[in-house]
Amino acid sequence: MENNPKTRVVVVNEKFCKGCGICIAFCPKKALTPQINGKPVWDNDLCIRCGLCELRCPDFAIYLVQEGEE
Repeated sequence: MENNPKTRVVVVNEKFCKGCGICIAFCPKKALTPQINGKPVWDNDLCIRCGLCELRCPDFAIYLVQEGEE
């Protein structure tokens, strides 16, 4: 399978996410927005798949995977 960045999706592991908002703060395109509980919601259309959310998450709760590999 080709590793195309545009076919990657953001996955939030609800068990690990504590809603700290660090991923939201570092998103350069504001593709992550907080829910009422502070946990992020991902907007596929805004996301450039840069991986900053994954890189900055202190709890390893958010990551990018190839579409279909969730």
